[in-house]
Amino acid sequence: MDVILLERVEKLGAIGDVVKVKDGFARNYLLPNKKALRANEANRKVFEANRARIESENANRRGEAEVEAKSFKDAQVTIIRQASNVGQLYGSVAVRDLVEALNDAGHKVAKSAIVLDRPIKSIGVYDVKVALHPEVSVTVKVNVARSPEEADMQAQGVDVMAQVFEEGRDTGGFTEDYDANAEPGASAEVREDEAQG
Repeated sequence: MDVILLERVEKLGAIGDVVKVKDGFARNYLLPNKKALRANEANRKVFEANRARIESENANRRGEAEVEAKSFKDAQVTIIRQASNVGQLYGSVAVRDLVEALNDAGHKVAKSAIVLDRPIKSIGVYDVKVALHPEVSVTVKVNVARSPEEADMQAQGVDVMAQVFEEGRDTGGFTEDYDANAEPGASAEVREDEAQG
């Protein structure tokens, strides 16, 4: 289906461009969200008659978005989640969680503005794109950690998971003494008691 774009759409075109898109994309997204019109003679005449107004409204929205983008300078949010010893989250951090965290940090963001390719499923620091306008986007650092202390360490650039495994290796915290003659399931303390007794 051919459509006339009423605003810039990423990977499609700019205002006024006539582009060919799949019917479902046009019917389910572009047309209901007023991002495009069907490309027929009547709509072309309506678009050309209103082109100046549409472009000025877009410029105003872009200007507001650019002002708002300045408030996002060095924006960072921390999300505390439970995770396994290897840093895998129990669940994931989704768009809803990011919107909530940004709103708590004082940035009013719509759910549709967050561009998250896939849910965040492990601890770490991630860059998430927030599209404030089709032509204006900002990047927000999202720090996902198991505790505020871990979040502070990650913010300073420390790889928390590597450090946990280093500590485990130094103290022997992740290994258990192995005795080839022990009964299956017997712990090291039981074997020591038997050896002394």
